Amino acid sequence: MPARRKAAVALAAGLAPLALTALAAAPAAAHGSMGDPVSRVAQCYAEGPESPESDACRAAVAAGGTQALYDWNGIRIGDANGRHQELIPDGRLCSANNDEFRGLDLARADWPATSVSGGSYTFRYRVTAPHKGTFTVYITKPGYDPAQPLGWDDLDLAHPVATATDPVAAGGFYTFSGTLPERSGRQLLYAVWQRSDSPEAFYSCSDVTYGGGAATGGGTPASAPAAPAAPAASAPSEEQIEAGAGKSTIEHHGHGDQDATTTADPAPAAARETAQPNSPKAAAAGVSLAETGGDGGTPYLAMGGAGALALGAAALFASVRRKAATSRR
Repeated sequence: MPARRKAAVALAAGLAPLALTALAAAPAAAHGSMGDPVSRVAQCYAEGPESPESDACRAAVAAGGTQALYDWNGIRIGDANGRHQELIPDGRLCSANNDEFRGLDLARADWPATSVSGGSYTFRYRVTAPHKGTFTVYITKPGYDPAQPLGWDDLDLAHPVATATDPVAAGGFYTFSGTLPERSGRQLLYAVWQRSDSPEAFYSCSDVTYGGGAATGGGTPASAPAAPAAPAASAPSEEQIEAGAGKSTIEHHGHGDQDATTTADPAPAAARETAQPNSPKAAAAGVSLAETGGDGGTPYLAMGGAGALALGAAALFASVRRKAATSRR
């Protein structure tokens, strides 16, 4: 075989693996949960999935198992596309109707809670991979009873306490401002993160209590009567997030799931940390988070480019084979 033909065959053979590598290296899917006020799932993960400290988190594990806590950043619906009330029935809001997270729907008045008060509040949403989209946070109506299953009618849907579109992510968090109304006693904040570059949406429930002092998110001192004592809430540390990453079944590669299922990432945690710029460690350092996820079309462009590269390599290889066959005749 002439040297030029050999070189062409070698090039075609070498480009195919590169194309597959490019496909595997597409940006990570979006994931996250409310960090302040801390969500139920993040709170229970911070306590430790295998041996939670609070009665409520122990009950959640008894109902749904520990895997839900390791998957703390994956309460989502892949094809939500704004149809939140249509897809999530009453009593299943905190789990987003996902059976894995059913323990978070338990109706009880002793969920660890963040102390808040009426007035301005700075929300911090813990993100492990950023994407463009809109955050909407609702609060329960006066008279909310935490001992009853949470329904859509319990939320003041007409008056969100915070709405933010494409906030800038930095230090592993989306940060945006809102205003909490005057309330008393225990309440609940329901956050919906609807992506604009995908129909996928994420959900979280954060328990709060009015009348327990200054709000952790920057609210003004409480003026309401003291609420019944509740376990103090606390978000997981970066060390805890890193330690449990290897046990998560949430997909952290590719361009985002388009259905309501989750799949395991076969790559070891250490490999994901090295390969993914949007890993928890990278997110905490602000890597790739200066912009709000960049262009939503980037993953698809990457896949398209890799696909074109693979097709080009195949065509070149086929062309070389045809020419070789002709020359032999």
